[in-house]
Amino acid sequence: MSAIRLLVLGAVRQHGRAHGYQIRNDLEYWGAHEWSHAKPGSIYHALKQMARQGLLHAHEIAPSTAGGPPRTEYEITDRGDEEFFRLLRESLVAYDQKTDIQSAAIGFLVELPRAEVLELLRERIEGIGRWRAAVTKDYVPEDGPGQLGHIGEIMNLWLHTADSDAAWTQGLIDRLEAGAYTFAGEGEPFVGVLAAGQENPHATAERHPDDDR
Repeated sequence: MSAIRLLVLGAVRQHGRAHGYQIRNDLEYWGAHEWSHAKPGSIYHALKQMARQGLLHAHEIAPSTAGGPPRTEYEITDRGDEEFFRLLRESLVAYDQKTDIQSAAIGFLVELPRAEVLELLRERIEGIGRWRAAVTKDYVPEDGPGQLGHIGEIMNLWLHTADSDAAWTQGLIDRLEAGAYTFAGEGEPFVGVLAAGQENPHATAERHPDDDR
């Protein structure tokens, strides 16, 4: 499962049609360059790769009046829409210790109906419980690392992470059940992308060769 595919597909989908620099700006606005592999090179590579795969449609627009190469704008296809929702649903449920995938899914969860998101999050907690039960069948953290010495702290870390994830997920469920946020079919959605010309307060100074395309 790839967080960058979900992030890029979701950002293009929210814009309707956008060029690479807009997508990069949006993901930096989210801080995704800090908690995922959403770096400039990865973003442009994902856009081109998914266009080749038929998940995005690449539109070449006329060059600017100042000259330079034509800029490519991307639009999600029907196949891309299906892939976006597949990745989103899998990422909300999957417990695989990858925070970037979970973070990307949380960023787009309002694209689904509230009832479905609640069901997926409950399934996530059940999955964490099954994983924990399987691990603690042979390893009881209260007994300490035992013969594993300090290596036992690795399992302690994973168990603590699982417990924290389950607790946070339950808190999110409680907030959603209480009516937090606007989900698909409930009204005007929250706009999570930058408007044309809006300054990005988290923009990095680094430029990429494809920024002008």
